[in-house]
Amino acid sequence: MRALRGRLLWFVDDPETAGEAAHRYVEDGLLVLSGGMIQATGEAAELLPTLPAGTEIVDHRPHLIMPGFIDAHLHMPQTQVIASYGAQLMEWLNKYTFVEEQKLAQQGHPEKLTRFLLDELLASGTTTAAVYCSVHPQSAEAFFAESERRNTRMIAGKVMMDRNAPAALTDTAETGYADSKALIERWHGRGRQLYAITPRFAVTSTPEQMRLSGQLAAEHPDCYVQTHINENQAEIAFARELYPDSDDYTGIYQDFGLLGAKSLMGHCIHNTKHEWRAFAEAGAVAVFCPTSNLFLGSGLFDWARAKRECVRVAVATDIGGGTSYSMLRTMAEAYKILQLQGQSLSAFGSLHAITRGNAVALGLDHLIGTLEPGTEADVVVLDPAATRVMAHRLETARDLAEELFVLVTLGDERNVVATYVAGERAGA
Repeated sequence: MRALRGRLLWFVDDPETAGEAAHRYVEDGLLVLSGGMIQATGEAAELLPTLPAGTEIVDHRPHLIMPGFIDAHLHMPQTQVIASYGAQLMEWLNKYTFVEEQKLAQQGHPEKLTRFLLDELLASGTTTAAVYCSVHPQSAEAFFAESERRNTRMIAGKVMMDRNAPAALTDTAETGYADSKALIERWHGRGRQLYAITPRFAVTSTPEQMRLSGQLAAEHPDCYVQTHINENQAEIAFARELYPDSDDYTGIYQDFGLLGAKSLMGHCIHNTKHEWRAFAEAGAVAVFCPTSNLFLGSGLFDWARAKRECVRVAVATDIGGGTSYSMLRTMAEAYKILQLQGQSLSAFGSLHAITRGNAVALGLDHLIGTLEPGTEADVVVLDPAATRVMAHRLETARDLAEELFVLVTLGDERNVVATYVAGERAGA
């Protein structure tokens, strides 16, 4: 048994709607961990006398202890694509991404990229992510095997892509279906691993591959579906050209049974009113990727519109179009994107988004994104004064909300003191 002592912060509701009642804060708290689960959460003075002899007490005071961060969309093959200069989406894919993704056919390369990615995520306090692997089934195999070794709760899938990509980087409708089905049977629900059926986007899948992707989703309704939509105007025009019989871009996914409550739809920047309604009716998740949207010049995600339309939103780094593995850095950019549209996002709202908010969007809030007893012990310990600039600024902070806003605005992986995965300290 292990107990972490420090300032505890977690959420039980959305602060944008529930206000101060949405969060729980314990100034001198204790988080009791055993068997990979949170056993007790509360005041240190009350819980310390109840601990059995031999309990390891890790004193993280005065640091902040929160649920591990959650990233709802990123690409394992793109860790060496990040910071590639000067292109918008379609050119960027062909010039950089597809070139690097072909390398995952090389023996040992998926393992190398997976180890790097998981190292960076855990160093940034991220304990769960929804991950695109490459078209090669061995890339997903390598990712799940390494995630299992580390006991991280991850969602991942082999990309399905049978046109408009280099020949060396395509499968077929039939092999994409068969390979994905085999990976589902091997990995979905094994330990902490979960599978996402992953047609990259409508542009790179034929109607037959889309049909078989929908068939997979129908055969495995507990699996996720992850794909891209309405990121870039040229992409939208191309998709509409390829699928002229569908009502709109969202209609393409609807027509093939790929829009549902387990669908994680990356970007959604240019959704129409009709498309927002379709998302709401299907229960689909719009995934907001702030740093990627800015870097590729794709546009500004309208979070307020998504909320008005009753559409669930998740937030993500979108490595490697995204420019930081840190969910703190990601939320700093989200704040700016919303400011440009006359919208605001509080520090509590930001931290909720990357913990309980993303867990709710993924349907995993009964397991992760919280410090409630009976949930999985994925935890991040943060030092809000980790840098000279932050320490200097915090000398004038008047309350917790102001301290947390500094953390969200200026924070990154340097603020992460420790990350615990199922109760064990990562990298220890």
